Amino acid sequence: MGELSFLNLSRQAERHWPAYLALGFDRTDEQTRLRHMEFRGPLRVQRPFYPEQGLCHVYLLHPPGGLVSGDDLTIQIRCQPGSEALLTTPSAGKIYRADSQGVVQKQQVEIEVEQACCEWLPMETIVFDGAHGKLDTTVNLLGDARFIGMDVFCLGRPKSQLPFVSGSIEQRFAVYHQGRPLLLERQYLAADDPLLQASSGYAGHLVSGMLVAFGLKDVDGVLERLREAFPAGQNATLSITYRLDVLVVRYLGDCSEQAQQQLRGCWQLIRPALLGREACIPRIWNT
Repeated sequence: MGELSFLNLSRQAERHWPAYLALGFDRTDEQTRLRHMEFRGPLRVQRPFYPEQGLCHVYLLHPPGGLVSGDDLTIQIRCQPGSEALLTTPSAGKIYRADSQGVVQKQQVEIEVEQACCEWLPMETIVFDGAHGKLDTTVNLLGDARFIGMDVFCLGRPKSQLPFVSGSIEQRFAVYHQGRPLLLERQYLAADDPLLQASSGYAGHLVSGMLVAFGLKDVDGVLERLREAFPAGQNATLSITYRLDVLVVRYLGDCSEQAQQQLRGCWQLIRPALLGREACIPRIWNT
């Protein structure tokens, strides 16, 4: 190996800044409790909130506000039998421009739900021009688990006249039940990828999002309500499918606020059928 290559590898190693957060939920007679919390680096949670009977709301905090080159965030969530947890974030995540060495920025989320209920509803992720991000979310469902999760990301900052003209983003989202893969999503997008302009791809749009739900009983009723609220058509931004016991709602458009509003609207319609609870908006969404 040449001296220059060795120096580049050394610099990349120096710019590896890991952070780790592990949360474990269980159930007492009265409510879900945050029984276990372990963290290293700049990942924290606020104290649990209980705005609805028994169900635990938790806000995940990353004080730096975004990922720079070398950042490597790992979030692990385990919901034990009978627990009910809703997790969200107080603000949009950001993946900033990579350094001159192109060191990647990583976030890995691992969720395990064992005969429990989990709602994973983070704010959107904004991919800055020049970023090299890797986002990986894996959901393992066991037994009579119920899960609803959301994932939204925006390429560039069009409102600030700062488009995504360089860099790349790799995104994975996987759902398993009893070890069986139900949904395996992977997309790699470079700023010059023809897929961004192709009519069979992003068609020039900048914001994509997805909401997934597992554990529904009244599938036909939920699909009917969703399609009534968000009808298909030439200007529609949502598509709705159900396969292998997973309901998937996809957004494609140009506004992260619209993506959040529409996918949250779907969450509000799905939640009573999935959890037997009316939607309880996390108060952080109103700030």
